[in-house]
Amino acid sequence: MADGEMSFWDHLEVLRWSIFRVIIALAVVFVAAFVAMPSIFDAVILAPTGGDFFMYKALGGVFSSDFNIDIININVTTPFFTHMKTALWLSLIIVFPYLLVELWLFVKPALYSNEKRGIRAALLGVALLFYAGCAVGYCLVFPLTFRFLAGYHIGSGIATQISLDSYISTFLSIIFVMGLVFEIPVLAWVLSQFGIINKELLRKYRRHAIVVLLILAAVITPTGDPFTLAVVFCPIYLLYEISIAIVKPAPKEKD
Repeated sequence: MADGEMSFWDHLEVLRWSIFRVIIALAVVFVAAFVAMPSIFDAVILAPTGGDFFMYKALGGVFSSDFNIDIININVTTPFFTHMKTALWLSLIIVFPYLLVELWLFVKPALYSNEKRGIRAALLGVALLFYAGCAVGYCLVFPLTFRFLAGYHIGSGIATQISLDSYISTFLSIIFVMGLVFEIPVLAWVLSQFGIINKELLRKYRRHAIVVLLILAAVITPTGDPFTLAVVFCPIYLLYEISIAIVKPAPKEKD
């Protein structure tokens, strides 16, 4: 073995310490999030249940201010486990960039200079797009979806009562899904590096992609109204256009 070359077990040791540091960071942030969660819960997580939510005010011409939904608890253990679950998810979101840093430090020694630039840009894009997706999910997708579903009545004799567990599950799932959906440009860039897709291919099937993205937007927000569908579809379609801009062009055919 050449001097300076790491063995398989050396790589495993480096990976072990990287995982250990991530777990320590996650534990520290989790404790802080658990302590701060009661304040965060009222000011942030439950904010979309009231008519004074900032997005409802911004869309004042679309929604009335007369909106308030009470979240009820029907299980004695739900508040505690909800506290734990929301603190854990918040910790994961906060620690996510550090996880990418550790991943970068682990793979960096094995990369060439040109590969380092590409991977570094990709990891930065992953973090920024994930946060952007979570922000869109919290500010737009979840409030609009929740407002529609909370006001939907199948019969006049049925009173709407939303449980804490149902609210939190919907809240976390929509925000997480939007964070993943916003990774479309990074996924497209990776596929283009392997020669699977290119600019010409994405442009050729743009109309087909629009139909697929409309279906995806309808699945994410099953509200049925054109306004909410458009609010969700527009950023997703913008991501598709960004993907076209950053992927590689088709290779030129040799004579």
